[in-house]
Amino acid sequence: MNATLSEILHVIGQKFLIPCMVVLILLMIAAVWQIGDLLVEIFAERRKCKADAAFLIREIHQKGAGGLKKLIEESGLLPRQKKALLSLSESGDLPKAARTALAEKLLAAEEEYCERSTAVADMVAKLGPMFGLLGTLIPLGPGIVALGQGDTATLAGSLAVAFDTTISGLISAAICLVISNIRKRWYDSDLVSLEALMECVLEEVGEDA
Repeated sequence: MNATLSEILHVIGQKFLIPCMVVLILLMIAAVWQIGDLLVEIFAERRKCKADAAFLIREIHQKGAGGLKKLIEESGLLPRQKKALLSLSESGDLPKAARTALAEKLLAAEEEYCERSTAVADMVAKLGPMFGLLGTLIPLGPGIVALGQGDTATLAGSLAVAFDTTISGLISAAICLVISNIRKRWYDSDLVSLEALMECVLEEVGEDA
């Protein structure tokens, strides 16, 4: 009975080797894609983003609701931040509670965007070591059996697969972990600045209303 169960588990385990290697290849592709996506964000958005939130807050209070639109459009904020602030600046005809609800919705949408942007990197950072470990352990079974039989060629092949899968899993996880941490620092700073600017815009729009 034990031998039968062991044989079933062995067969099932060995069947997962190829899917595991396929997943690791996909994780490596995702890691390379994340590098490209990060570089695009840096050169397409971050290099142009030179907004000083403290300076903008002072400018908003000085120019008031009348100069909000022009000030926001000419600022160095990210495009999605400008869009959110412009939507809020045009809510002067709404009641105070509605303006507050709109600000909360816009801020929640920005938070959701940030979570989506880091979701792939976070997933690869978690799955990489798991599938790397699976790819290490699965071929070691036949390798150990081959060692007991003196078949060094099979053992060498099993160890090669084990090392390759471990390396690919760890590399993809390390790359995506670094990218995720970089982006989360950016997005945390963006959200703090956007929330402060939204409060300032709400105050000016409320006074104008």
